[in-house]
Amino acid sequence: MAHIRTLLRVLALTLTLTLAASVALAEPSGKLIVFHAGSLSVPFAQIEKDFEKMYPKVDVLREAGGSTKMARLISEVGKPADIMASADYVVIDKNLIPQFASFNVRFASNQMVLCYTEKSRYADKINADNWYEILQKKDVVWGHSDPNLDPCGYRSLMVLQLAEKFYGKPGLNAALLANRPEKNVRPKSVELISLLQAGHMDYAWEYLSVAVQHGLKYVVLDKHINLSDLSLEPYYASAKVQVTGKEPGSFIERVGKSITYGVTMIDKAPNPEAAKAFLQYLFNPEGGLKTLKDMGQPPFVPVETTAAGMEKLPPCLKPLATVK
Repeated sequence: MAHIRTLLRVLALTLTLTLAASVALAEPSGKLIVFHAGSLSVPFAQIEKDFEKMYPKVDVLREAGGSTKMARLISEVGKPADIMASADYVVIDKNLIPQFASFNVRFASNQMVLCYTEKSRYADKINADNWYEILQKKDVVWGHSDPNLDPCGYRSLMVLQLAEKFYGKPGLNAALLANRPEKNVRPKSVELISLLQAGHMDYAWEYLSVAVQHGLKYVVLDKHINLSDLSLEPYYASAKVQVTGKEPGSFIERVGKSITYGVTMIDKAPNPEAAKAFLQYLFNPEGGLKTLKDMGQPPFVPVETTAAGMEKLPPCLKPLATVK
């Protein structure tokens, strides 16, 4: 029976990929500009390499950074881009849809972890039960990315709020932040890795996939804190972080939810044919999604969008997505 189920899954996947291929476009060429979250740098470097092998006439140009910043480069600065992949799918909804993009596809998840190295102070003592005590020690240097520029930044602050609630320790969030000077808040979460590796920082908040990809040690947190569990979204929603808005002096409230990555194609993409082909490869369970899985980042198979998003998806992508 299990063999039959496996065979049916294989047949279904083959049919899906065949359908996608049947509506594929002519072989793309030219430059393809991909903006993406810094935490996607390692898997997207591999995806770029594999994609360019399939389509040797395409030259993928990637630019990485905090997701909010990258989206604003498109919406406010007017930088040309074909694709935008965000570490928080909500960034696409808030910054790009409907003026600059028409759909938002959720393609991967993640969780927050506390990273360190063997050089970190108290590296031999820290664990899932005492991490918040270690981070309050005056000789410990720890940091996170800028919540105004990078979803990993506001998610780091959400973890601290949720820890206060989960452990039942009033004032814990404030006590932790009191031991983290502003200079330890960096524009991009990936910048913190070099500080860790050089021994200039003891601990930094990162995504699990980033920790795995860079060979860092890390503390795995309870699911009530690490933002990994979709079923705990009502619990996560108690964490709220104010970040700067589009207009000077304006603010947006980010509400805690499970970590979900989103991707879109920009409506005025300079190279729409190549963009569609790239997304087709990214959404392939044996292509981009497999690369993400192999690098410690659980993909959604199939990728997910809303009913309205499905209507806007290019025909070549519809067989690879589901409405959820």
